This record gives sequence, structure tokens and C-alpha cells, in this order.
Amino acid sequence: MSDRSPFETDMLTLNRYVMEKGRRVKGATGELTQLLNSMLTAIKAISSAVRKAGLAHMFGIAGTMNVTGDEQKKLDVLSNSLVINMLQSSYSTCVLVSEENKEAIITPKEKRGKYVVCFDPLDGSSNIDCLASIGTIFAVYKKTSEDEPSEKDALQPGRNLVAAGYALYGSATLVALSTGQGVDCFMLDPEGVSPYGARYVGSMVADVHRTLVYGGIFLYPANQKSPKGKLRLLYECNPIAFIMEQAGGVATTGTEAVLDVKPESIHQRVPFVVGSPEDVQEYLAFVQKHQKSSK
Repeated sequence: MSDRSPFETDMLTLNRYVMEKGRRVKGATGELTQLLNSMLTAIKAISSAVRKAGLAHMFGIAGTMNVTGDEQKKLDVLSNSLVINMLQSSYSTCVLVSEENKEAIITPKEKRGKYVVCFDPLDGSSNIDCLASIGTIFAVYKKTSEDEPSEKDALQPGRNLVAAGYALYGSATLVALSTGQGVDCFMLDPEGVSPYGARYVGSMVADVHRTLVYGGIFLYPANQKSPKGKLRLLYECNPIAFIMEQAGGVATTGTEAVLDVKPESIHQRVPFVVGSPEDVQEYLAFVQKHQKSSK
């Protein structure tokens, strides 16, 4: 990771930051600014719902499974609806891909824009009932074809990302955001975070954020149980890899850069290793040494 902390930024409000970034883009139409501000509104609403989950009886399962085989929690369903509704109301999206929906969601023609958004509305939701940190992850691409919007528009490598971010709902609510010009972080509540150390929460956003701030490594490699890895490329690995690279880190599947993987399906899984360059290289060297010794 770079020596500069992602927290070393001017004291801007998040909305002002998004507007200023948008103005720096040559030929900008304001659509990306509208999209990001709508995403941030959804994040604020999810943050409020997470804080009030117990009082509002939002703990527990919703009684269904999502498309990746995980039990849906009540907050999963609410968070997914909030993100979809806010993004479609921004008049800047054409295709949405959510972990919670089997098919890609096509924005109604009267509300369409030029962007494709892939997102995990509530990462780590299995931690909801035990009050551990959870998060939201999102990735933004520009539609590249002139055809009618479809699932194919989301099947782009991570190198095509125009923006990515995540929100972490813990002792404070934090948003990390990149539009390809570095990474900036904002908190709704200025609380501190724990010191560096080996740990595993089970919420990728919480574990990755710790790595972003303090350095180190986060990994979910391929194994016998999950030979293709467990994490999804479009709405988990790509946005996190984009943010990490923008902060000076490295993200790999173990054989190639995550952002160079060409997607084949919207819920595709890949092995995932991300963190400080020296730590990732040490991991790769260890794997290569093990592979040679096992031949």
C-alpha cells in the first residue's frame, strides 16, 4: 500500500467531494455525479436501518435464499430494494446486477442512463444477528454497446471500471470511494478502528477495510471445497480490487490480476488475494514454492 493514508484528504462533505470529482472530468454530463449521490443516499438509509435493526425487528431470516445460495436476512431484502430504487431514480443507470437477484435488472426506458452498476447490498449479512460489522460494495461501468441494455453489458473486466466503493457499517459508518483518482474515505461518525492484527470477521468489507488502512493481506483463495473461490467477481472482487489498486495495493486471483479477468457470467466466482504489494508477493512466492515441491 502507499505511505499516504486514504484518510489524508481535505475536509469535504461526501456530496461536495462527488461534485468536485465530476467537474474535473472532461466532457462530464453530470450523470455519474447523480449516480454516486443516489448510491450514497441508499447507503445512509441502510446505515440507519442497520442501527435500528433490533428495535425494528429486522434481525432474522426472510425465509428465502439468494441466487448464490445464502440465506436472505430481512435487512438483505430491505438493503437490496433501497439500492435498486435509488439507482433507478437517479436516471443514470441502464443495467443493475445484485447478489440478491438471479437476473440482471434492466432500468425502465424512461429512467435509463449510460451506466451499469454491480453491487452486493449487504456483504457479510450472516453477521447481522451477532452485531458484527457488515457492508455494501458497488462497482460502476459505462455501457459500451449501442444495443438494448442486457446482462451482457455487465460482463466487462475490472479495468473498465469508472468508479467503485464500499460502505462499512460498524461502530461508525464509513464510505471508501474511488473514481480512478486515488481513494478517499469519509465517516458519518468519527470513531477509531482497531489496531493491525491477524483476524477474520467473515465480512469482506470489514476485513478489507482493515487491510486498506493498516496494510497486510486479505485472501479467499481457491480450495478443495471452493475450487473457483467463493467471492463473486463483478460486485465483490472487482470493486475492492479497483479501490486497492488505487490505494497502491495489489489484487490477484493467484494467476492474474483480478481487474484483468474477463467475466463469463454475472455471478461468477474467482479466487481473491488483495493487500500490500510485499504481502501479496510473499503469498504468491509461498504458493509457487508449494506447487513446485508437490510435483
